[in-house]
Amino acid sequence: MKIAMIGTGYVGLVSGVCFSDFGHDVICVDKDPRKIETLRAGGVPIYEPGLDLLMAKNVESGRLSFTTNLKEAVDGADAVFIAVGTPTRRGDGHADLTFVMKAAEEIAQALTGYAVVVTKSTVPVGTNRQVKETIARANPKADFDVASNPEFLREGAAIDDFMRPDRIVVGVQNDRAAEVMSEIYRPLYLRDFPILTTDLESAEMIKYAANAFLATKITFINEIAALCERTGADVKLVSQGMGLDGRIGNKFLHAGPGYGGSCFPKDTKALARIGQEYGLPMQITETVIKVNEETRRRMVDKVADMLDGKIAGKTIAVLGVTFKPNTDDMREAPSLTVIPALIGGGAKVRAVDPQGHREAVDLLPGVNWLDDAYEAAKDADALVILTEWNEFRALDLKRLAEGMRFAALADLRNIYSSRDAKRAGFKRYVSVGRTDFVEATPPEVREPVVADPAE
Repeated sequence: MKIAMIGTGYVGLVSGVCFSDFGHDVICVDKDPRKIETLRAGGVPIYEPGLDLLMAKNVESGRLSFTTNLKEAVDGADAVFIAVGTPTRRGDGHADLTFVMKAAEEIAQALTGYAVVVTKSTVPVGTNRQVKETIARANPKADFDVASNPEFLREGAAIDDFMRPDRIVVGVQNDRAAEVMSEIYRPLYLRDFPILTTDLESAEMIKYAANAFLATKITFINEIAALCERTGADVKLVSQGMGLDGRIGNKFLHAGPGYGGSCFPKDTKALARIGQEYGLPMQITETVIKVNEETRRRMVDKVADMLDGKIAGKTIAVLGVTFKPNTDDMREAPSLTVIPALIGGGAKVRAVDPQGHREAVDLLPGVNWLDDAYEAAKDADALVILTEWNEFRALDLKRLAEGMRFAALADLRNIYSSRDAKRAGFKRYVSVGRTDFVEATPPEVREPVVADPAE
């Protein structure tokens, strides 16, 4: 089948590459000529493991191409996917549909035969009907149907999620559109991956409900972690005990500095807004948003408390700034709360991240960027683990401690244990929802004495 993918952001590019690997002919469209030039040259503007190799393979086969010409891409397409951004609208928390509707208008003018216009972007309930109305109004003679096909891709594991999905959700209004969507996903259907066909509204709601529920699990265990710290319980054991219950499951029960990224913050806010518009407040979701923000601020307090509240003049090394490992995505990352607070308190911050430096350098001014964890920790007063990259899971703790001015570790991802840290020579160790230990007192930072010129 011929597919046009409008938008080469995270969702559009991954989806377009994977569809071409199914054997479809895919043209990816973007208005940014520099991005298209980069893609045509074999460059990938985002970091996603394996995407570069899969893209190169399908470009070489002739099944995948890139253009700025939407009309050329849509001409003769069996399906046109809208995969543009739906950022949180400033002021009210709703998803901004400006790019979606603009794409719909342009698609309307470019249609030359029957096609299914598929919304891949995460959009509020009712958006696909608006897309249909927009296309019909812009081109009354257009022969088309609309479909909702939300994505469920985890950054860092997107290709595997696309090729081996838990489910594919397709919202349609008639059998004709359903048949086109079935043909597009035929390779997965033949391998018995579940395909759920629904109405438009249900498909739209499934996406928001799923993300809000996962965000709730994360936030719930973070709240339990705070209680564990007061009671002496170990949140890792609590999570394990909960996760063994088949009704609960062990995924998304890892305590830490709160959720971030491109989906959960945006989608929880949008769901809360949808509830308000329909006069039915999403009270659980609204609380999740509030508690997640408080969790981030609590991480700042943990680092400050580890240093007896005195961070001015201290050198603090931070390992990991992206919202999760295996991505370069900085959107809503906890580091965007923690690091500015430390710098604002007078600390000098050094940071190491395998992929986040390029995007983070403009978002986190005042940070000294380094490539090596041991170099960052040298003569530092504290070490903070914010993102659980594999590179940080097997560090030589003894080497780190010996190189620091004061060996204090804030393990905000619970990678290590207090016993590991103590054996390695750390004087202080704090984590999230587990036993900490405090030994010795951080040395005072003395300002250098400057001679009075008058003397």
